[in-house]
Amino acid sequence: MELYNYFRSSASYRVRIALALKGLRYDYKPVHLVKNEQFNESYAAVAASRLVPLLKDGDAYLTQSLAIIEYLDETHPEPPLLPPDALGRARARALALDIACEIHPLNNLRVLRYLTGPMKLSEEDKDRWYRHWVETGLEVVERQLAASPTRYCHGDLPGLADCVLVPQIFNARRLDCRTDHVPNVMRVFDACMQLEAFDSTQPSKCPDAA
Repeated sequence: MELYNYFRSSASYRVRIALALKGLRYDYKPVHLVKNEQFNESYAAVAASRLVPLLKDGDAYLTQSLAIIEYLDETHPEPPLLPPDALGRARARALALDIACEIHPLNNLRVLRYLTGPMKLSEEDKDRWYRHWVETGLEVVERQLAASPTRYCHGDLPGLADCVLVPQIFNARRLDCRTDHVPNVMRVFDACMQLEAFDSTQPSKCPDAA
């Protein structure tokens, strides 16, 4: 397998965690988003969205981090990243989507570039935008976790939702977002970071980290 990704991309980090939890080996293929390498002709030819991550498995090219993670869970079932019961799977997916759909799209690189480019927002206003959506979005996750506290997002084993939560906290810290108002979120984050799969794949330990 080959993973095309960017060290600071939270969506890429999600997949790196999942691969590590599964113990799957892959070739690391950096795509530097800030340098616009995602628009290179060779990459654009296989990634219609011009986004990362992209996983090449045999002749197949897979995009969208959550779809990739579920593909890995179906093709390499052990250890499972989703609960065995339908209700548990729905809760885990909902937690993951609370971050991947409600927080992340509002603060990814192309949105922030649009704010400071065509929209002509100042850096200060852009950062205010970022912090608002991250901090309020994490409050939703906090309420979910507080309602049914477990070691990880769902249960006593790390899974899909944890793969999504941890990268979002890395990004939140990088932009100086508050996290003291979400103690359950941070408790789960700290538990995850005790595991090699989360620690060894973090942005600062990637080959293309700069």
